Amino acid sequence: MKKKLEAFERLLLIMDELREKCPWDKVQTFESLRHLTIEETYELSEAILEKKIDEVKKELGDLMLHIVFYSKIGSETGDFDITDVLNYISDKLVFRHPHIYGDVEAHDPKTVKDNWEKIKLSEKGRESVLSGVPMALPPLVKAYRIQEKVSGVGFDWEEPHQVWDKVLEELGELKKEVETSSDKEKMENELGDLIFAIINYARFIDVNPEDALEKTNRKFIRRFQYLESKARELGKSLKDMTLAEMDVFWEEAKGMEQ
Repeated sequence: MKKKLEAFERLLLIMDELREKCPWDKVQTFESLRHLTIEETYELSEAILEKKIDEVKKELGDLMLHIVFYSKIGSETGDFDITDVLNYISDKLVFRHPHIYGDVEAHDPKTVKDNWEKIKLSEKGRESVLSGVPMALPPLVKAYRIQEKVSGVGFDWEEPHQVWDKVLEELGELKKEVETSSDKEKMENELGDLIFAIINYARFIDVNPEDALEKTNRKFIRRFQYLESKARELGKSLKDMTLAEMDVFWEEAKGMEQ
């Protein structure tokens, strides 16, 4: 513990010095750091997906710097400091884990999550379970969080097959709308319902849909870039190749991943 405290104190002292002496650091604000924090978060996400543990360590350090940086700025304005930040999260964790620090019983992760959502709703006096879902979240992430929130208060399907039936129902409705209508707004609504249902099904089978989609994105990129490289070896442009020719290399790329 002593080494951990010393390491944290070192970072705090460095931040104080940079804020005082560095031309770049001393002009930063909450607003100027915001987009950089988002970027660092995505870089951490990428390192996790790529299973690059050393990079995860480095990106966590970058995020820690941002937390300390925001806290330093807060201390200068007299609004809060790092002590307030740390005490806040410690107090919240204790309060929201009554099965550890109180007399509530919770023997599985789902019960813990459900209790967490109920406590959040009561402690902040929110009128809606969904008040805690940030409007700025990306749509896919927001849909997942909405479903988690309402599930925490019992508004949910009981079995995965029920959710799958809903996916098929929404797929049928989209297909019907596409085949019988030229109303783009109606097709958009049906597509949204289908995507929402698929995200819900992913939650029921314990698969994070954003992670799944990102892995598919990366897989597609790898295969397509292999296709491009093989085309260059043949001195061809993809535009000059038939789909059948391209499919040969696409299957080769798939085979290399197995």
